Amino acid sequence: MKGNVFVIGLGLIGGSIALAIKKEHPEAKVTGYDAKLEEMKMAKALMVVDDYVETIQDGVRGADLIILATPVLVTEKLIGQLGQMELKENVIITDTGSTKESIMAKAQRLAGNNTVFIGGHPMAGSHKSGVTAASLSLFENAFYLLTPFHEQDQRTEELKQWLKGTKANFITVSPEMHDEMVAVISHFPHVIAASLVHLVKDADAEYPLLKRLAAGGFRDITRIASSSPQMWADISCGNRENLIRLLDRWAKNLQEVKKALADNKYELLHRFYAEAKQYRDCLPISGSGAIPSFYDLFVDIPDVPGVVSQITNKLAEKGISITNIRILEAREDIYGVLRISFRSENDRDLAMNLLKKETPHEVYIQ
Repeated sequence: MKGNVFVIGLGLIGGSIALAIKKEHPEAKVTGYDAKLEEMKMAKALMVVDDYVETIQDGVRGADLIILATPVLVTEKLIGQLGQMELKENVIITDTGSTKESIMAKAQRLAGNNTVFIGGHPMAGSHKSGVTAASLSLFENAFYLLTPFHEQDQRTEELKQWLKGTKANFITVSPEMHDEMVAVISHFPHVIAASLVHLVKDADAEYPLLKRLAAGGFRDITRIASSSPQMWADISCGNRENLIRLLDRWAKNLQEVKKALADNKYELLHRFYAEAKQYRDCLPISGSGAIPSFYDLFVDIPDVPGVVSQITNKLAEKGISITNIRILEAREDIYGVLRISFRSENDRDLAMNLLKKETPHEVYIQ
């Protein structure tokens, strides 16, 4: 496709979308804007964008597609600003925010400006941030939710063509359904993770050993609590009604568990854990979704110097990139477990085949 694309916000999400558009539509011109000048310079140097502008007004002029890859509250402000600017007739405007009702309500103001607004939410991410973390594979096989106004079906197909290079799975839903679903599987878990961290923090003075003991399951279940506080405060405010309803349901659920404990009802507690396990085991957790997906490989390693570097060097020699590495257990005279995280299932499978072939270690997927 030919045309001018303007990306506002050159972080991980905006940068990755820009890369995908440049790859799929080499005849299009991709221009970027970011509040940080250094990010814009870096984006151009890395060829994430073809060029950048120092004002939003310069970028929107003549744009056929405008992508707002900014936090939710910033996006809402930008929509108001765009309504005061001279835009190209029939320009498509989309966003990447993780709440949709409030954004779509603001976008109603653009209806009389010969513009088309289609809400968007690519449900993928990374523990990395900034334009240097932008990746062509970030959205591959991830769900990308779109929330157009009803009369925009044809233009939605046009937007999908622009975003084809993301290799995402596009699903069209209403803004209301979007916010209800992501509240359950993304937003609410962040509230719970943060509350668990607060629970440990509040007990820290009484039990100084907690910091050292808070590993394993606690580390994994609270990993998302390390996400950006500003981003999650914005998201929580934007989806507060759904979160309040979920908190009420959660509190009721916990009260039932509390009563089962007080009454020493073993069968009730067993059913509580068994039903949770059964449902959790049926979930397609290995796929991409609202929570960033990391494809993990486990390697049993002996307690000898240099064993970790031997493994990572073999992966590097074959050009297999890892996103994270962690030793789950390593004590003297026993085998430890090396957990290696990859960006994609393909990278993980390549690594598993390589390590099984070229090392004596036990390599497996849990």
